[in-house]
Amino acid sequence: MITIESIKQNQKIKTYIQKSDEALGALGYTDHGLYHSTKVANEARDMLLTMGYPEREAELAWIAGYLHDIGNVVNRTAHAQSGAILAFRLLEDMGSNPEDTSTIITAIGNHDENTSRPVNPICAAVVLADKCDVRYSRVRNQDPTTFDIHDRVNYAVKQSALRISDNKKIICLDMTIDTTQCAVMDYFEIFLSRMALCRKAADSLNLRFALVVNGQQLL
Repeated sequence: MITIESIKQNQKIKTYIQKSDEALGALGYTDHGLYHSTKVANEARDMLLTMGYPEREAELAWIAGYLHDIGNVVNRTAHAQSGAILAFRLLEDMGSNPEDTSTIITAIGNHDENTSRPVNPICAAVVLADKCDVRYSRVRNQDPTTFDIHDRVNYAVKQSALRISDNKKIICLDMTIDTTQCAVMDYFEIFLSRMALCRKAADSLNLRFALVVNGQQLL
């Protein structure tokens, strides 16, 4: 049976994640490397555990979150689908059973906002963890004078946290944005479709998605 530890120790998987990130770096995208993958994995797992899902489902969410961007090694376009196929091969080689493999590749294949549907709790958790990873440290470009809107928005987010309320009815993305670097409207300009997807994903977990920016609730 595949485990979090066996995935972490798999050098092939680590290499594909690193090479995927290198390809995106060459295209000017924000960080999609091991830190992002691990952060998404941890938050997806913690989300399901907090909501009372079984430990094994939470473990599969971790694995799906860790592998979710692996398809970028092929191409950014349709990376969710190519990533699911790559993950299938890697998981099969590791001896994963068909039920676990199916669950993981379904989550990977449905995580991108252009084609995503939160078809199961694991997918919903990965979507929320991925789309809410907005932070200044993801920006590779060190010259603010050449920032595009994605760089500017991410760089302006000085703190962010994804939290589930004590009554387990609300999941909230709480951000601190430096408005001297980016207007709040700029965030919505590029992330509106992501926030709409987060709301759908939250709904499927019986949660309401909320967005708080600089102490003000916007969603």
